[in-house]
Amino acid sequence: MSIVELAELVKVLESKFGVSAAAPVAAAAAAAPVEEKTSFNVELKEVGAQKIEVIKVVRDITAKGLKESKDLVDAAASAPQMVKEGVKKEEAEEMKKKFEAAGAKVEIK
Repeated sequence: MSIVELAELVKVLESKFGVSAAAPVAAAAAAAPVEEKTSFNVELKEVGAQKIEVIKVVRDITAKGLKESKDLVDAAASAPQMVKEGVKKEEAEEMKKKFEAAGAKVEIK
């Protein structure tokens, strides 16, 4: 078959089946809108030199007892610990400021 005959065949098939031979590339890209994250987790990475201040911040934020807060801070010395999950961005930023003021390093995920 020649190129002219192939072009005619494509036109006949398009009209017979009601389809287009063009690839729908742009439609697939526009179909998946990116959603903005609304829920964040606050993770304690490093305690720093002022351990007692960090324990006070943990107690204040989580409403845990002294022992639970101390255990969380002690565990954060060896591995990152989740302080609070599912909070709004503004609340997570406020928590981060409190921890940084106490000398700790936190990450918002």
